[in-house]
Amino acid sequence: MEITNQIKERLSDVGLKATHPRITVLRELMVSDDHPTAEAIHETIKVDNPSISLGSVYRVLDVLVDSGLIQRVSVRSGSKRYDANMTPHGHIYCLKTNKIQDFYDEELYGLINDFFRKKRIKNFRINEIKLQVNGERIDPEAEVKIL
Repeated sequence: MEITNQIKERLSDVGLKATHPRITVLRELMVSDDHPTAEAIHETIKVDNPSISLGSVYRVLDVLVDSGLIQRVSVRSGSKRYDANMTPHGHIYCLKTNKIQDFYDEELYGLINDFFRKKRIKNFRINEIKLQVNGERIDPEAEVKIL
């Protein structure tokens, strides 16, 4: 299925109209592996879509986050980054390079879920668990190693 049709279907599934700005912003997030900011998304899409303003990008991102189609990733600098990958995964954030890398570890998430199941927090239901590891690459070219 073509990516535009996938996007339209995803929007429809959550009850959103498939408007041009929504399709354009979501497409950019789906093809990006960089966890871009709203400004970076706008810079990329404005070449082919000069009528989409930065304000429109921010509004679209808020709607997509609220609908559960994308997630917001916060970083220490205070900027908001965005991720269209909604499969369970964590993030490794490098304080030096400002880069975010996805990581997947079913065993770790299983341990976290088991921990909270055993603790039985009263009057509270956990909807999601987000894990972000902040640190610094000692060698920017080196592969990230998890202890």
